Amino acid sequence: MQAEKHLTGTLVLSVFTAVLGFFQYGYSLGVINAPQKVIEAHYGRVLGIPTLAPLDEDPAASPHLLTMYWSLSVSVFAVGGMISSFTVGWIGDRLGRVKAMLVVNVLSIAGNLLMGLAKLGPSHLLIIAGRGVTGLYCGLSSGLVPMYVSEVSPTALRGALGMLHQLAIVTGILISQVLGLDFLLGNDEMWPLLLGLSGVAALLQFFLLLLCPESPRYLYIKLGKVEEAKKSLKRLRGNCDPMKEIAEMEKEKQEAASEKKVSIGQLFTSSKYKQAVLVALMVQISQQFSGINAIFYYSTNIFERAGVEQPVYATIGVGVVNTVFTVISVLLVEKAGRRSLFLAGLMGMLISAVAMTVGLVLLSQFAWMSYVSMVAIFLFVIFFEVGPGPIPWFIVAELFSQGPRPAAIAVAGFCNWACNFIVGMCFQYIADLCGPYVFAIFAALLLAFFLFAYFKVPETKGKSFEEIAAVFRRKKLPARAMTELQELRAGEEA
Repeated sequence: MQAEKHLTGTLVLSVFTAVLGFFQYGYSLGVINAPQKVIEAHYGRVLGIPTLAPLDEDPAASPHLLTMYWSLSVSVFAVGGMISSFTVGWIGDRLGRVKAMLVVNVLSIAGNLLMGLAKLGPSHLLIIAGRGVTGLYCGLSSGLVPMYVSEVSPTALRGALGMLHQLAIVTGILISQVLGLDFLLGNDEMWPLLLGLSGVAALLQFFLLLLCPESPRYLYIKLGKVEEAKKSLKRLRGNCDPMKEIAEMEKEKQEAASEKKVSIGQLFTSSKYKQAVLVALMVQISQQFSGINAIFYYSTNIFERAGVEQPVYATIGVGVVNTVFTVISVLLVEKAGRRSLFLAGLMGMLISAVAMTVGLVLLSQFAWMSYVSMVAIFLFVIFFEVGPGPIPWFIVAELFSQGPRPAAIAVAGFCNWACNFIVGMCFQYIADLCGPYVFAIFAALLLAFFLFAYFKVPETKGKSFEEIAAVFRRKKLPARAMTELQELRAGEEA
């Protein structure tokens, strides 16, 4: 049966509903930037701190306090994600994938209410609390959503549907950028509504989840409910015979039973998982340390120096390109494969980072170098969305079978959030120290990530979880010589 026939209405509804969690993640990432000056001014009025206090005034009443509160308002989101990401495996196994997403939505609704009502109380505290609670939700959601989507998707569509995580993120960022324009919601009157608006997506997800079937893999492998798993598969696949997938689940269940329950500690101590864990962590690190956040940080300034009258609209243009090429990557991932797209994306970002460095260094000597930098920005974003942006979110769920998957997703999620926090806290200091050469650092990191991916990241396109695990088992064999490796492959083909 062709892959298209597996794309049923129930499957579309289930995946759409799940990735609303990533839409909220993207919205929360982007929404805090546009109204920064407006919110800082409000903080100043609430705290009685002038935005430009003389240097001889009491430091407690200086703009430095505003900077501290604002930095905390931004970064506490990542802290919340780091904390909650470790509980993904536990809550996903305890409640099931759908019920877990239902329950954690309460955190999103609560966090958005706190931010939406910020003007009614101590705004700085309500926003910090709201961002922190929303971060707790996003940390859980960023683990539960890939877990659920990978388990309900047919093998032929797993990559394309997995790419929708990133599409939801960039859509959330773009919508928050547009709504953050001054004449819409990014003004002194409407900014609380802007911050709390993703609560609408949380409510929508909450009610739609009531219509979604539970993961058949969870029902069959974790709970042993064979008939319920078959019913869930029939809802997701339509009239096709579920027995092939049931047989695959049975094989995975037997393997999981032989593995017993895998804890986070066992992931790092068992030689069986070390290779897969290393790959899972490195793809997360490469996503956050690629320099994508730095590109967005510099984009408005570069557009200003290039003579763009409204640089905020140019930045929104970057967001549009971000979204369009995520859609293109969804169409490409099942044709080109995960590994090839990931490698192509890293190499394209590397070349773009070099071009960005040259453009920034020579900007003062040649005015036209600003256009080199502008083109490099767009290319960097395009190549990020081709592979390093979307693939880390779902490939971790593909690298592990049912037994170790929840623990692996929790570890990978924590790593992603931790790197996000490090970049957010440290980039400004590094940029001040290195100036335009900061992108040379990212170019070096991208080269290292490319080499790692070339030698270590396997292709997961069209492979079952057992086949993917077999790839890592083969890599651990002591086949030092090429002849031995060729003999091994010949034996497998025979």
